[in-house]
Amino acid sequence: MNNYNSPFSQRYSSNEMKYLFSPENKFRTWRRLWVALAEAEKELGIKITKAQIDELKANITKINYAAAEKKEKEVRHDVMAHVYAYGLQCPSAKGIIHLGATSCYVTDNTDLIIMKEALLLVKKKLINVLSALSDFANKYKGLPTLGYTHFQPAQPTTVGKRATLWMQDIISDINDLEYVLGSYMLLGSKGTTGTQASFLELFDGDHEKCKKLDLLIAKKMGSQAVFPVSGQTYPRKTDSRILNVLSGIAQSAHKFSNDIRLLQHLKEIEEPFERQQIGSSAMAYKRNPMRSERIAALANYVVTDAMNPAITASTQWLERTLDDSANKRISISEAFLGVDGILDLYCNIASGLLVYPKIIEKHLKAELPFMATENILMDAVKKGGDRQELHEKIRIHSMEAARTVKEKGLPCDLAFRISEDETFGMTEKEISAVMDPKNFIGCAKEQTADYLKNVVRPLLNKNKKLLGIKSKIEI
Repeated sequence: MNNYNSPFSQRYSSNEMKYLFSPENKFRTWRRLWVALAEAEKELGIKITKAQIDELKANITKINYAAAEKKEKEVRHDVMAHVYAYGLQCPSAKGIIHLGATSCYVTDNTDLIIMKEALLLVKKKLINVLSALSDFANKYKGLPTLGYTHFQPAQPTTVGKRATLWMQDIISDINDLEYVLGSYMLLGSKGTTGTQASFLELFDGDHEKCKKLDLLIAKKMGSQAVFPVSGQTYPRKTDSRILNVLSGIAQSAHKFSNDIRLLQHLKEIEEPFERQQIGSSAMAYKRNPMRSERIAALANYVVTDAMNPAITASTQWLERTLDDSANKRISISEAFLGVDGILDLYCNIASGLLVYPKIIEKHLKAELPFMATENILMDAVKKGGDRQELHEKIRIHSMEAARTVKEKGLPCDLAFRISEDETFGMTEKEISAVMDPKNFIGCAKEQTADYLKNVVRPLLNKNKKLLGIKSKIEI
């Protein structure tokens, strides 16, 4: 307990995402890349034996960390320290480990591999969030609720229609993520300045073998493409593109969390609240929306974190500088860990939202009389009334009813006032029929059903193998 531990490790992120960015996964991937390099070089004619490769493969997961850490203190170079440690375990292959490569061969290809795996995990969680929201939207597609603009009462919508707005943001993020995945490449083996000069020397001037080496390594590591050109590193703009996707996800989740917090204040919808959960250390009755607030907090971090790779990409010098390294180690991993925590929270909330129809109806009834005045006006004119006279009377009645609500704290009595005015010739029952909330939700129910049918369900069916995550929030 004496040393600092990141909250991402202790509180917010899943074990699956934490493992992807763990030292163990990184160093095992380094060793897999050294094996792929040796295999590719052997296949292209370099004198490397099968026994040497077998020795390397046998020690991929048996990392001698103590030897590597001791060596790094001496040489102050993490890659060379691990080359040395690997060589201790593989004496017959010691001389061909990292042959022709520069440090970025293992560090950059590993970063790209890990980020792709992390993006696939993010996609899996996004699909499950979308599924939870689709169930919610379908269940409440026809439930009228007061719509708000500027957080002021506006035309009614439905609870389900509001959820389509959250889903639309998520689908936008899925599309962005799939676009980045669709253009994903490894660095390959480009050498110190991207010219493959060391490999050209190794292959006695054979340019074709240099090109084949790149693709052989990529395929062995599960990729079909490499950057066609590079400096020593893969383009740092790649990191910026990826974190922009993560920032977009954070933005969508933040918007959702804001809406839930507002609705919870209105007592219309609440996030899940455990039986023994404590909302406040002082106020025992409180049901604070802490999960939504945590989404907002983590989202703020991820959105601002996306500035790091943007600045790094814009300030690199020529074929490479090392002022990216320390920043990359922190900013990229923590952006993924942050989004991972956000999506676990999002899925948990969306799967357990509590809806209170009676409160929703109460709020609607308080505002509908004002919204119904145009319909009442039309019906009264049909009965023979004068449109201009009726309009003025509605204006006066509306002002008086609003004053009663605001100054006396009484329920809105606009419908009663109009029914008592003989000019309108309408009973209170007739006026109440006009004020049925379903008369004011437009196409909200149909829009929701169409969106689920034509947009959401096809995407979920396409990704049905990713469904099934259950997010349980322990803290």
